[in-house]
Amino acid sequence: MKLKLKFPGAFLAAFFALAGAASAQQFVTFGTAGVTGVYYPAGGAICRLVNLGRKDHGTRCLVEATGGSVQNVNAIRDNTLDFAIVQSDIQAASLQGSGSFAAEGPDTELRSLFSLHAEPMHLMARAKAGIKSPEDLKGKDVNIGNPGSGTLVMADLLLKYSGLSSDDLSLAADLSSTEQVPALCNDKLDASIWVAGLPNASTQEAVSTCDVRLVPIAGDAIDKLLAENPAYSAAVIPGGLYQGNPDDVPTWGPRATVVTSARMPEEVVYTIVAAVFDNLEDFKKLHPALDRLTPQEMIQEGLTADLHPGALKYYREQGWL
Repeated sequence: MKLKLKFPGAFLAAFFALAGAASAQQFVTFGTAGVTGVYYPAGGAICRLVNLGRKDHGTRCLVEATGGSVQNVNAIRDNTLDFAIVQSDIQAASLQGSGSFAAEGPDTELRSLFSLHAEPMHLMARAKAGIKSPEDLKGKDVNIGNPGSGTLVMADLLLKYSGLSSDDLSLAADLSSTEQVPALCNDKLDASIWVAGLPNASTQEAVSTCDVRLVPIAGDAIDKLLAENPAYSAAVIPGGLYQGNPDDVPTWGPRATVVTSARMPEEVVYTIVAAVFDNLEDFKKLHPALDRLTPQEMIQEGLTADLHPGALKYYREQGWL
């Protein structure tokens, strides 16, 4: 006896419609950094807004933790990431083929979408280490950032303009953001250099777990650094933002920026940009580092690479460009 299955025409039509929709869905990857910084939650916030409308536009965004800015722009170039958050200085260096990217040469296909928050350098030091300025890092055990991170690039600059190099440190550790706090609090480090938005989980953990202070980064050496490296600007970590640090702390840093490749289709970039700016007030509430963003600064500051045509289309529709 043969079993006969009957499928009503309406059921079959619905089935194939759903199958077609699933096959048409496009997945995009969004590179960030370590989970204790600001990049990961910021990237997650962007993907969350994109995914809310995925039934309409067919794009699903997947956030990925990575080693940071240098790894991210290399992954964009290699087509292993679709979008990423990178420091503005790393964006500029990749575009120019300088610094960490001298061997690869200029990335002529790198494109900007928008910028995010400012990213001040945090020089975290154990209170008993006697570190009052960057020059005091000489002979100390210091974490200068993991390979592939923007922190490592900036730490090298800080040491250079402070008259030092990694050879002048007793230890130049290459720990990630998640590894640096246990090392600080267990007396494995005297200090750690960390570049991230305000506030960030890693610094909050450090100041609340052990006796860590933020060291001011200012003076003639930093003035010269900023004059010769226009991708950076002076910054301040507000007093009281972090436990046990009641005074404003002068420092410096880049901006976080969102980038992709010229290869990315215009309609996909438009979808990402529209998801953020159509819901900007909601986006700003998703992390404290984002709460003061304005469209004007987001489409102008820290962007060295040309705007992607998909981003340009949206901004022109809004009358911003």
